[in-house]
Parts: sequence; C-alpha cells; structure tokens
Amino acid sequence: MAVAFFDLDKTLIAANSGSLWIRRELELGHISRMQALRASLWIARYHLGFVSMQDAVARAIAQLAGTPAQPLQARTTVFYEEQVRLLYRPGAWAALEAHRRAGERLVLLTSSTGYLSELVARELRLDAVLCNRFEVDGNGLHTGRALGTICFGEGKRVCAESYAREAGVALSACTFYTDSFSDLPVMEVVGRPVAVHPDHRLRRHARKRGWPVVDWGVPPGGGAPSIPPAPPVVPTGP
Repeated sequence: MAVAFFDLDKTLIAANSGSLWIRRELELGHISRMQALRASLWIARYHLGFVSMQDAVARAIAQLAGTPAQPLQARTTVFYEEQVRLLYRPGAWAALEAHRRAGERLVLLTSSTGYLSELVARELRLDAVLCNRFEVDGNGLHTGRALGTICFGEGKRVCAESYAREAGVALSACTFYTDSFSDLPVMEVVGRPVAVHPDHRLRRHARKRGWPVVDWGVPPGGGAPSIPPAPPVVPTGP
C-alpha cells in the first residue's frame, strides 16, 4: 500500500481558492474591506518573514469564535459549486486515476478548511482529507480553535507523517504533488515529490534536487482570473 498526497490550490485546481473566497465574500457583503485588507497584510508580512503563516491561520480561526458554523458551510457549498469545481486541471484527473488504478490511497493535504476540502474529496472520490478544521461547540458555534495541527508548512508534514503512520505506510513509498515552496517540509520526507506548476522558489529547488516538474494544464476557459494572493484561511474562509 502507498499513499498519493495532493495539494489543492494551484495544484489540483488552477487558482487559489482562498483568494477567490475573499473576493466573493467581499462582493456579497459577508466581510468588510478592512477584513479583506487585514488578510492581505498578513500574507504580505508572511512573505517578508515577519510572521509565520501558522500564526496567521491561528489568528484567523480565532476570529471565528461565536459565529455559527452552518451558514459558513452552506456558503462554502455554493462557492464550490459555482466556482471551484470548474477549476480542476485536466492532468489532475489523469494523475488521480493513475494512482487509483495502482491501488494507492488518495489523500488531500491542504491548508484549506474542512468545509471546502470535504466537497473536493467527495467530487474526486478521495480516501482521506488532511486540512484545517474548526472546532464547533454543542450549539453549532465556532469556538475559535483549530481541531488538531494547523495544516500548513511544518504542520502539513506532521499531518502527513501521522496519517502514514496510522496507515502503516512508509513515507518513502508515498508521492506528494504541490505547487508551493511552503510545502517543502512534506516534499523532503516523501519518496516521490512532484512539483506541479511550481512557484519560482519551488521550481528552482526542484531542479536542484532532480524532482519532477509537471504541467497539468488548465481547465476549459483557462481557469480563474488573476487576483491578489490571500492566506489559505481567513476569518470567514472556506
């Protein structure tokens, strides 16, 4: 048995779902311009090395405290149906099917939330989801705390290692597909790291290490429009 781990944003899909979500929530009036700006400032500070993205994600989740889970989940479902499900790369479907035919487990490993990730997993018939999940109390309200390890950077590696250990699979027998340099901790521990449409830092690193760099194409229509980057989780994100 082996496991194929897949990142979501800009890997399986040809866009950053967090960025699309922020713009949609802003247009619908669910978040303010100040909230959208705050999210952008956090990602900018992360790129400048002033904060860790784990801290940004934890801060964003904390801002959900006291908000009802059901409306957010419902809006995420509409968001998925109207925007995200149109963005799967053609090569992603082919890679998923190849690993499925080989009898491998297919696992989503993403910094997106459980609300969005579970919809992706259902669509793609995945075996498991490793993502950021929000704690919800008995009244259906978010507590402002994450469930388990924050799934980003080193946290993704922890999640992958834990899953592989429970499945009785050596990470050396696993594959991981991603576009992002931030996923380097996972790429360095799996047996087959694959860079999919990588950012410039990952592309450079992959070439130095001899890792495969692949092009999975874009969906019909060319995918999503270019918009400013955003964190993988925001106060009302998917």
